[in-house]
Amino acid sequence: MTRKLGKGAVALVTALTITAPAALIPSAASAYVFNDVQIEGAQRIEPATILSYANIARGQNVSAGELNSALQRLQNAGLFETVEVEPRGNVLVIRVREYPTINQISFEGNRRIDDEQLAEIVRSQSRRVYQPSQALADAQNISQAYATEGRLAARVDPKIIRRSDNRVDVVFEIREGDLTEIERIGFTGNRAFSDRRLRNVLETKQAGILRRLIRADTFAPERIPVDQQLLTDFYRSRGYADFKVQAVAPELTRERDAFYVTFNIQEGPRYRFGRVDTVSEIPGVDASAFAAQNRVDRGDVYNPAAIDNTIRRMETVAIQQGLNFVNIEPRISRNPQNQTLDLTFALTRGPRVFVERIDIEGNTTTQDQVIRRQFTTVEGDPFNPREIRNAAERIRALGYFSDAQVDSRQGSSPEQVVVDVNVEEQPTGSLSFGASYGKAQGVGFNVSLNESNFLGRGQIVGLTLSTADGDQQSSIRFVEPYFLGRDLRFSAGAFYNVTESLNSDYNTRSVGVNTSVEFPVSENGRLQLRYQLKKETLDSVPDSSSIILQNEEGQRTTSAIGYSYSWDSRRLGLDPVTNYKLSFGQDFAGVGGDVKTITTTASAGIESNAWREEVTFRGELELGAIHGYKDYSPWILDRFRAGTRVRGFEANGIGPRDLAAENEDALGGNYYWAARAEAQFPIGLPEEYGITGGLFADVGSIWGLDNTVGTNGVRVDDDMYVRAAVGASIFWTTPIGPLRFNFSKAVAKEDYDDEQNFDLTISTQF
Repeated sequence: MTRKLGKGAVALVTALTITAPAALIPSAASAYVFNDVQIEGAQRIEPATILSYANIARGQNVSAGELNSALQRLQNAGLFETVEVEPRGNVLVIRVREYPTINQISFEGNRRIDDEQLAEIVRSQSRRVYQPSQALADAQNISQAYATEGRLAARVDPKIIRRSDNRVDVVFEIREGDLTEIERIGFTGNRAFSDRRLRNVLETKQAGILRRLIRADTFAPERIPVDQQLLTDFYRSRGYADFKVQAVAPELTRERDAFYVTFNIQEGPRYRFGRVDTVSEIPGVDASAFAAQNRVDRGDVYNPAAIDNTIRRMETVAIQQGLNFVNIEPRISRNPQNQTLDLTFALTRGPRVFVERIDIEGNTTTQDQVIRRQFTTVEGDPFNPREIRNAAERIRALGYFSDAQVDSRQGSSPEQVVVDVNVEEQPTGSLSFGASYGKAQGVGFNVSLNESNFLGRGQIVGLTLSTADGDQQSSIRFVEPYFLGRDLRFSAGAFYNVTESLNSDYNTRSVGVNTSVEFPVSENGRLQLRYQLKKETLDSVPDSSSIILQNEEGQRTTSAIGYSYSWDSRRLGLDPVTNYKLSFGQDFAGVGGDVKTITTTASAGIESNAWREEVTFRGELELGAIHGYKDYSPWILDRFRAGTRVRGFEANGIGPRDLAAENEDALGGNYYWAARAEAQFPIGLPEEYGITGGLFADVGSIWGLDNTVGTNGVRVDDDMYVRAAVGASIFWTTPIGPLRFNFSKAVAKEDYDDEQNFDLTISTQF
């Protein structure tokens, strides 16, 4: 097994000694004349090499100082374990003991890092000369590897075992020690936000109840600069323009098994924008067209993202007008007395500098084009430092690289700039196994295989298989984020799903393929165009079920085209506290196949933080309608069913029912609406446990059928009846995913509705 070395814990067994018998060396005033030099003890090293290091000339006077200098040169050659020089009259004897040859290298005591990994770290090699200095360096490198793993208490001692023929075995004795965890993260100087809220901003986390599973619990010095930047971005996006991290003090405990990390910060005042102007300092360039692109309003909370967004829009105007080397300079004037910032966007003439080329290094798997397309700048374009910085952020956001550095330097002339991109690849594939539980599905198991950088092309390939009680699902998908070299997201997939009496007394089977393209139509808006072809089967409907379902039993093919428009304020991130999202979509079935329907859905949502951002409020509204045409009537697999739209009820717990049928089947509906509101907040537990609480209230309805003639001719009541439920939730962020426990109570329902007072689900994001 391989183990890592602890810092400052390296011992070397072999020592280098160089001696020269003092009795045989005359005083500094004396001199020797050597007619011959004899070398003793050399086996591998040629005598000529030894003589070249000694540099003692025959037949010339040699002082005692020069003789000592020869000793030093032989010592510093790094070839000998011991060296002696002995004058014998007119003969100089040089007696050496060569360093042994390394027979083999082994590691003892390592469990966390295997031998193969450690062998790649050390530079000492078998069949090469053993050098104590290199063994020390190897020990330090192993120690650093363990420190990266969070084991700062690891100790590594290089030892040698002497063998015959002047050979040695090199053994690195490793004591790994325990993880050096972060016991506590604290802050000084914070008044606007609590320690709890700020800890949630950091990449570094405190050691919690799952400390053996969560890697972020360990102390990693390289994460400190990242955390400083995260804190800075957090505060400045909320108006604290003068915020800075004054110091970070990591303190190691005496046992070297934990750290206390304290961030000393200075918040400064919270600013709002005051006067906002746009001026042109370029002769002949009118500022009015640029001012129309301003998205910063007087009274808004200061946010660098809003300034950057406006600059980007103004730069687009400059390109449209054919103006090169226009620099949009934001000039900020602080007014501490009323805590406002006056902002002026100044159009100035920038230096005439062009991008000579973009050099990309370090991408052993990812193709150059995947990185290059993150730049809106190409060779020959005017150099824009802000765009280069934004491109660097986009490259890092890909998730393909553990490190990505983008720098610029002068090219072949002062008017040329070379952009250097240096990346370090990291694994982009994952194989995961999981388990799930739901009141409707029971215990389930799933496996997924995903690759987010397929063949280094930036493409996504995924395969998912899941099974639960009465529910088996499988799917495969392929995504090309930059179809035809443009911001055009193309996806294609296939699926096969089977249910057996899942929340019902009948079985279903669905198999099909789908494809879509998605592209931006505005800063926050995207449009998706899609097509789906599927064959669905409804079977095993018992005689006890509604006559409506019995008549719908069979197989139907759906061929549908559709579109969706989505608008999400988070795409620009101009308001970090409150976010909005909207969507509207329609699917038109009837491009071939049996199903002829028009399905329309719409939704709106809002998420906002309050009370020092300790509490998160969410609200969502959904609605949908399906209409058949050409005498087609939607069947059960077309119509809307409850699902999780209104919590507090089972998956088929609400909507029209055939009460004359023995099993009182839920039939779904042609229309639905649902409104949900919830609050998520801390419940007093340390945030490193990842457990928070919540309250929610849901209201909605499903109604409307084309055919209301049920069993025995009894009419099915398909009117719109409002259902409502309230409840409490426990959110738990675990290594296997965010879990949510819901406890609910229906407060408005029909007698035939099916309640569900508890459920465990995967927590979805806003």
